[in-house]
Amino acid sequence: MAEQKGKNENIKYIVRLANTNLDGTRQAVYALSNIKGIGYRTAEILLKKLNIPRNVKLGELDDSKIDEIKDAIERRYPEFYPPWTMNHQRDIQTGENLLKVGPDLGVALQDDINRMKRTRSYKGMRHEKGKKVRGQRTRSNGRKGLAVGVMKKREGAAPEGGAPAAAPAAAPAEEAKK
Repeated sequence: MAEQKGKNENIKYIVRLANTNLDGTRQAVYALSNIKGIGYRTAEILLKKLNIPRNVKLGELDDSKIDEIKDAIERRYPEFYPPWTMNHQRDIQTGENLLKVGPDLGVALQDDINRMKRTRSYKGMRHEKGKKVRGQRTRSNGRKGLAVGVMKKREGAAPEGGAPAAAPAAAPAEEAKK
């Protein structure tokens, strides 16, 4: 027990990277994958390039290693990641492959959707209507917000008040013919 206490004295329980609070007690690869925009494979690539063991706890890393990770995520990502790992490829303004992380990813995706809506593209129209965008079937899936099944109206049923249904009044056009 004394060994565990001595080991946990140097641990940082919360590590802040890319505007995200990360759990310092988790392995570095899993903790980094909690950042929006960085998955497990991207975290593995990053740690391998920085020569950090993937199973070391994130809170046990010293501040210089955490600053290296922060710098690699925010500024130096093209030298660390292959182009296929970028989550914002062929950016509309710059034409570059970018890695967006944290809230920047959400803002970029919302901007892309709004641009599609403004240009009235097919995908933009599907986004506006709240329907499936990528060619999925819609006949049996994607029925959010609708009643399940079909309600049929029964003929001759008494109204809720319990009184029998009144006979319909004669149409005025029929009276005029007589």
